[in-house]
This record gives sequence, structure tokens and C-alpha cells, in this order.
Amino acid sequence: MRDTAPLAFTVSDMTCGHCARTITGAVLSAYPAARVEIDLDAKRVTVVNAGDRAAVASLIEAEGYFPVDVA
Repeated sequence: MRDTAPLAFTVSDMTCGHCARTITGAVLSAYPAARVEIDLDAKRVTVVNAGDRAAVASLIEAEGYFPVDVA
């Protein structure tokens, strides 16, 4: 199931461009039509047009990061 509402996560252990590319790649591998926005300074990941919140969080976690929902 795809959700067009933005999903936002704080990923405090995302510290560099490599982290951002890894997270982006993980999300896009499962949801090629998704839009992933990364704000490294705020340590925020926003995903639009992807699966549900738990599925996207699991993709990020599988890469070794710890996403926290931003409500």
C-alpha cells in the first residue's frame, strides 16, 4: 500500500552524505516512485509516495539507522 501523505522521521545517527545516500537508496529500492528528502542539519528524513510508516522505518533500520517518528 502506498501513502501519499509525507512520512517524517528523525534519524539522529544520520551524520553525512553517505548516510543520506544509503537511506535514500534503501527507500527507493522498495518504492522507486517515492520522493525522499533529507535534511542533514535537522537529521530529518521525509518520504512521500511510499509504503506505510512501519515499512519505511524498517527499510531505514535495515541499513543500521534508528528512525524515530515525527508526528
